[in-house]
Amino acid sequence: MSTTQQASDQATPSPARPARIDTRLEVIVIPVSDVDRARRFYEGLGWRLDADFSGPADYRIVQMTPPGSPCSVIFGTGVTSAAPGSGQGLVLVIDDLEAARADLIAHGAAVTEIFHDGFHPAGTIGRVPGPDPERRSYYTFAAFRDPDGNEWLLQEIRTRLPGRVESYEGADDAATLTQLLRETETRHGAYEATAPTHHWSEWYAAYIVAREHGRTADEAAGEAARHVDRARR
Repeated sequence: MSTTQQASDQATPSPARPARIDTRLEVIVIPVSDVDRARRFYEGLGWRLDADFSGPADYRIVQMTPPGSPCSVIFGTGVTSAAPGSGQGLVLVIDDLEAARADLIAHGAAVTEIFHDGFHPAGTIGRVPGPDPERRSYYTFAAFRDPDGNEWLLQEIRTRLPGRVESYEGADDAATLTQLLRETETRHGAYEATAPTHHWSEWYAAYIVAREHGRTADEAAGEAARHVDRARR
């Protein structure tokens, strides 16, 4: 057998799968007409001032960060061509909407009444007064505008859906993972009662991956069962 034949008979190694590149959103730009006024407004809300510096040709940049946010905002002169006040659908996620609304009002923001029925960043059409009747996470909102009219939405999220948190480094992520594992345990218990012999890890892994990709609990259970079936074959 030739060297060429021996090489062709060997299994071709699978190409290395590239590592995922983290792409973290950390800054957004909002258009304002009066930089000092905007800075006073956001400082009044308790936002942290990170930078305020000027450059040539009337260039100025201000960076501020909402409390607890990994993402900051930038505004100034010469930083965007967007019309002042044209920012819409800027979402601030909070745990307790009533408390956050009361705090913002106390610090000078004109916050709307609480509303629900979906995400409507382009206007008030479709907003239903009051909180979501079932008080589900993601469904209850309030809104306010800065002096230029840029609109911020307050979105109440008390419990994140599985798959909406990509890493489990912090306490909140650990709580999300705990919730997902308990859900997986419950679903697997129902499956195991009538399932063929299998290792629980096969079902768990497939279920968790499916949930993290946005599948419903029923869809994830179906995918997990099919995965076990393929593994047995």
